[in-house]
Amino acid sequence: MIPELIKDHEDKMKKAIEATRHEFSQIRTGRANPGILEHVRVEAYGSQLPLSQVAAVTVPEPRQLMITPFDRNMLAAIEKAIQKSDINITPNNDGLNIRLNIPTLNEQRRKEMIKQVHQKAEVGRVSIRTVRQDAIKKLQVAKKASDISENEEKRASEQIQKLVDKYIAEVDQLNKAKEAEMLEV
Repeated sequence: MIPELIKDHEDKMKKAIEATRHEFSQIRTGRANPGILEHVRVEAYGSQLPLSQVAAVTVPEPRQLMITPFDRNMLAAIEKAIQKSDINITPNNDGLNIRLNIPTLNEQRRKEMIKQVHQKAEVGRVSIRTVRQDAIKKLQVAKKASDISENEEKRASEQIQKLVDKYIAEVDQLNKAKEAEMLEV
């Protein structure tokens, strides 16, 4: 029972790390990253589709994204969707592709973005701690039901705490890496 509980909760912590990594990929730095377009939805074929389903996004240069639609008739709809999104980059339509030139970040914008990174890192830490609380509650319930002894509960709690420390350190590492990436000029 205890090994399964620990494994299950470790998997949940890994998912929290992946969610944090995903959130970090959507924060715009001075570099071109297709992740910033992930939430853009295009009006296509009578429904709202993710940009990735109607076009290929490539990075031809460090500060440029190129969007090549699978169907050329979608160029105007893609351009409109990008303009309506919150990425604040003007698309350049050349008739075949749409190019997004990523502007360099000024100092004030960098500081705002770093604050966002710290907030998203804290959300990751909180979700890991929430998983810990859930695991400890389950251990306490098992102890009250006499399914496990007090020593087993204590050992399992210590193992869970070690996992929490490990994954929070990983969130901190991701946070530092993203912050360093944002400070690059």
